[in-house]
Amino acid sequence: MRKNLHFHEVVTESPAEYLKGRQELEGKGYVIEAAVIDGRRGVSGVFNDVPVQMCQFHQVAIMRRYLTLRPKLEVGKERKAIALNLKTATEKTFGELLDLWHQKWHTFLQERTSDKDGVHWQHTHKKIRSAYRSLKTNLPYLFTCQKYPELKIPNTTNSIDGYFSR
Repeated sequence: MRKNLHFHEVVTESPAEYLKGRQELEGKGYVIEAAVIDGRRGVSGVFNDVPVQMCQFHQVAIMRRYLTLRPKLEVGKERKAIALNLKTATEKTFGELLDLWHQKWHTFLQERTSDKDGVHWQHTHKKIRSAYRSLKTNLPYLFTCQKYPELKIPNTTNSIDGYFSR
């Protein structure tokens, strides 16, 4: 039976808190076979000896924060459509879609805006670039559940997130 074995309240989520939880479970004799994480930086390092699945729901939420619910530009609309394919795609197809999108919009993503001083600049489409970078960075962790079917790793952290509503 699948159930949550451990939880504790924290002021701020950090890799140290995850390590503390892991050590507590292992101290009770549990063996960690895989971990499903929400994408917080550094947490995957706590579980670098087991398969790590990034919660697909959290990844879509990250995309939504960067692109809003209703992107106005075509580039954002296409990016959103790709992100929404996350739960039904395979890593190969998702990676190919992501690469095709990036090839199509590469020049757009490289656009720069100069500051008033004419010396400094910044990328014009920072949020869309960040959304792409987030997906590209997390891609190796988004389909771990498909790589290890024998472990029956969930693709989201819903079981623990749902626990908090109690």
